[in-house]
Amino acid sequence: MLKNTKATTLGLSSNEYSQSEYLFYDSPFTLENGSELPELRIVYNTFGQLNQDQSNVVWVFHALTANSNPFEWWPGLIGENDFINPKEHFIVCANIIGSCYGSTGPKDFDIRNGERYLRDFPNLTIRDMVKAHQLLQKHLGIQRVFLGIGGSMGGQQALEWAIDDPQLFENLALIATSAKSSPWGIAIRAAQRMAIESDPSFYSSSPKGGWKGLEAARAMAMISYRNHKTFNSTQQDAEGQLDDFSAESYQRYQGEKLGRRFDARTYYTLNKTMDTHDVGRGRGGIEKALAKIKANVQVIGIEGDLLFTTEEQHQLEQLIPNAKLDFVPSKYGHDGFLVEAPSISKLLQDFLSTLS
Repeated sequence: MLKNTKATTLGLSSNEYSQSEYLFYDSPFTLENGSELPELRIVYNTFGQLNQDQSNVVWVFHALTANSNPFEWWPGLIGENDFINPKEHFIVCANIIGSCYGSTGPKDFDIRNGERYLRDFPNLTIRDMVKAHQLLQKHLGIQRVFLGIGGSMGGQQALEWAIDDPQLFENLALIATSAKSSPWGIAIRAAQRMAIESDPSFYSSSPKGGWKGLEAARAMAMISYRNHKTFNSTQQDAEGQLDDFSAESYQRYQGEKLGRRFDARTYYTLNKTMDTHDVGRGRGGIEKALAKIKANVQVIGIEGDLLFTTEEQHQLEQLIPNAKLDFVPSKYGHDGFLVEAPSISKLLQDFLSTLS
C-alpha cells in the first residue's frame, strides 16, 4: 500500500513552488537480484502545477550524491527563472533508493531485526531505482512525461525507464551518460570502494563509520570528474613550491566537503549500483534495448569527459531512433554536466523548439 506524508525534516530547501513529501510503500519491495526491502520510503519534490492534459511534466533524475531538489544543484537549467521552471512545468524529482537524503538507504533501520542496515543493505541496480520511480508515478497519477532529463547516473535511470515503458516519455535529455557502464568506469569506482574498505570504522556499528575512507574515495573520484586540463588551469603553484601544493589541498577539501554532507555506506552502495548499468541485460543486447525507445532524444556529451566518452555518446545517437547528439565545450570534464547548465539549457531549448 502507498501512503503519502509531508516531509518536514529533510533539510531540503524549498520555495513557493515546491513541496517535499514522503511516499511510504508498506509491502516488501523485491529487487532485481531477488532480495527484498521489507518496506520502502521515497522522498520527492514537486514544483509547479500539473496541467489538465499532463503535457507539462518534467521528470528530473539526479546523480550519485544529489538530492530530490534540483533547484539546489542544477541552477541555470532548473529554477524559477530558468528554461525548466515551475511557472510552466510540473517538475518531479525523486530521491533514489539507497540514498541518505530521505529515501530508504543503509543508515535506516531494518524492521525485521531493529538494527541499521549499514553494510547489510542489499545491492541495488539502476532498474531497482526505476521501479521505485514507477511507484511514485503511479501515486501521482502521471500517464505521460513531456521531458525526462538526467545526467550521469541520472541519465542511466532515464534510459532504463524509457526502455521499460517506451510510451511514457515524449522527449528525453541524456547528458554525460551511457548505455552500459564501461570497464574503465567500473575500475575507477572499484578503487574508490577499496579506499572506503581500508577504513576500519567502515565495519563498525557506527552510522558515521567509514568517513575517512569516504574522503579518500571522493578525492579519487574528482580525478575522473575533472581532467588534466582542469587541474592544470586551476591548481598551479608558484615556481619553487616544495610542499602544500594547491592540487593536494583541493583534493583534501573536496573529500572533507563530501564527508560533511554524505554517508560512506550510502556512497559505497550507490557507487556499486552504477557498475550494474547495462540496458541490454535480459533484452537481447544494447542495440535491441535502445531500439525500443520511442521518445525524441537529445544526447549531450561533455568535451573532455573521462567517465562517459565521446564514443559512448555516439553509440547512443546511432542506436536510439530519433536521437540527436551535441557536445558542450567545457574545461570541467564530467562535472560539466552540472557546471555548464546554461549551455545545456540552450541546446535543450533549440532541440525542443524544432519539435513543436
